[in-house]
Amino acid sequence: MLIHPWDAALDPVEWQEWLASTDRFGMLAVNNLDPAQAPVVLPTHFTVAGDELLIHLARPNPVWPHLDAAAEVRMTVIGDYAYIPTYWRAKAGGSDEDGVPTSYYTAVQFLCRPTVVDDPQGKAEILGAQLADFQPEGRHAAVAVDAAPYGRMLPGIRGVRLTVLRVDAKFKYDDHNPVAHRERVIGHLEQRGHGLDAGAAAQQQRRLYAMGDWQTHRNRP
Repeated sequence: MLIHPWDAALDPVEWQEWLASTDRFGMLAVNNLDPAQAPVVLPTHFTVAGDELLIHLARPNPVWPHLDAAAEVRMTVIGDYAYIPTYWRAKAGGSDEDGVPTSYYTAVQFLCRPTVVDDPQGKAEILGAQLADFQPEGRHAAVAVDAAPYGRMLPGIRGVRLTVLRVDAKFKYDDHNPVAHRERVIGHLEQRGHGLDAGAAAQQQRRLYAMGDWQTHRNRP
C-alpha cells in the first residue's frame, strides 16, 4: 500500500482509536498454494488481543490448506471512504472541469504470522474473547468445551491466532492541500451526505485540526 508522508498515521494511537471505533471487520488475504492462482480473500470479523488478532472460520472453508502453508498473511480494514469528484478539486481560479478526482479513505493493514488452533479449549478461548469484544452486554451462554450450546459446535470450526508483525495505516484525505481546500471539501461532503461521506468529512476535519497546514506541520522539529 502506497503511503505518502501526508497520508501516514500521526502516531499509532491514531489508527488504534480509529479501529476501536469500527466493527473490526476486514478482509484476510492468504497466498494461494498455486502461485498462478489468485490469493484467497476472506471477509471476517476479528478481535484485537494485544499483539494478536483472533478469528474463527468454519471447518469446510477452502482456505485451510493455503493458511496452513502460509508464513505471513494480511488483514485489511477500510472505512470512512468517499469519492471526491473532479469539480471539488479544481485549482483556485481554474475551471471546475480541470480538477482531478480522487478517493478518500482510511485503511489499516496488519501483516501477520498465522497459527491455526484446533484444540477445543483453545477454540473456546477465542470464541469467548470474540463474544466479550463484540457482545460486551453478555446475554449469551458460557463458552465451555463440555457444555451446550457451544461445546457441541466447536468441532465445526477452527480458530486462528494472527501474530501482528507490522501495521501499515493510511489516512488519505488531501492533507497536503491547502487548509482552505480541505475545508471546502469537508463542506461538500457534509452537504452531499451520501454513503460514508459523513465519516470521511469527520476524518478530514479531525486531521485538519491535528495537522493544520502540511508544509508547516512537516517542518516542525
